[in-house]
Amino acid sequence: QVQLVESGGGLVQAGGSLRLSCAASGRTISSYAMGWFRQAPGKEREFVASITFTGISTYYADSGKGRFTISRDNAKNTVYLQMNSLKPADTAVYYCVVVRTWPVTPSGSWGQGTQVTVSS
Repeated sequence: QVQLVESGGGLVQAGGSLRLSCAASGRTISSYAMGWFRQAPGKEREFVASITFTGISTYYADSGKGRFTISRDNAKNTVYLQMNSLKPADTAVYYCVVVRTWPVTPSGSWGQGTQVTVSS
C-alpha cells in the first residue's frame, strides 16, 4: 500500500504562490493517476486537479484552471501542485491521493494533508 505525505503548505497573502509536494513511499506511483483534493473548514472535500500516470494529461476543477498546475516526477515518486494567484477562497487542507477512476474519483487512502491559508 502506498503512503502519501503532503508538504509545502503555509500562510501566504492573496496573489501569492505556493508549491505543494506529495511524496509517496511503500510502492511506486508511476502506474497510477494521481490527484489533489482540498477541504475547507465546514465544507466537504473537493477535487482540485489530477494527472495521468504518464503525466501527459491533466484535469482541473474550474476553481483552479489557469492558476494551478499539477505535475509529477515518477523518478522521485512525487506529485506537485503549483498554485499561483492564490485567493482567500483557496484556504483549505490539501491532500493528494491515488485516482481510482479518471479523472476525479479518489481511492480511499488519504495522507495527513497540508494546510494552505491565504490572507486577504
